[in-house]
Amino acid sequence: MDWGRFAEQMASMARELLAQGSVDATLARITASATELVEGCDAAGILVLHEARVETLAPTDQLVADSDRLQQRLGEGPCFDAAHSSRGDRVFRIADLTGERQRWPAFAPEAHRLGIGSMMGFLLYTDDEDFGALNLYSHKPGAFSEADELAGWLLASHAAVAFSSARTHAQLEQALTTRHTIGEAMGIIMGSHRLTEEEAFNVLRRYSQANNIKLREVARRVREEGTLT
Repeated sequence: MDWGRFAEQMASMARELLAQGSVDATLARITASATELVEGCDAAGILVLHEARVETLAPTDQLVADSDRLQQRLGEGPCFDAAHSSRGDRVFRIADLTGERQRWPAFAPEAHRLGIGSMMGFLLYTDDEDFGALNLYSHKPGAFSEADELAGWLLASHAAVAFSSARTHAQLEQALTTRHTIGEAMGIIMGSHRLTEEEAFNVLRRYSQANNIKLREVARRVREEGTLT
């Protein structure tokens, strides 16, 4: 591998990641970069594990989603192992899935039938009960070398920072939008019922609790319908 050229590509990718306008765009750039920068990588995707439920983000090929669903259906596989590892493993590299039947007796043969020869995974984050990993796939056994693992790890390190930044930005935007919506709803209730700001907020809060509806959804209804029904 030409590490000088790789360093230039990584620097360019890092700038591109931070320039993306949404979380989805950031994730799509991450997985596309994996197929472009890591030799032997035929497909890539981000797996998010919510306890036992799997979510596939930004897959570059249907193979990725099929593999993630397979792990969820069988309840076993490399990502499940990584998520539940007490050692906090951040990287796994599987040279040949056909040789992993003892470790994953159900997943290994099924994954081989999907066309997966070898696989690498890199931890992006752990958040409460959630686990996120960047997974790289090759149709060929033995496709990934130690140099490829290092390249993938470097890419994933940049990706984790960009992903975290994008998520934080999106959460902030959502919080500001929610705050604005609640403020508008309070204004409507204050005007129609001649209530104070505190009283109007308590009306929204009590309705939310009594009907088990999130406060932002209650506020959205008031804004759109002009009242609580």
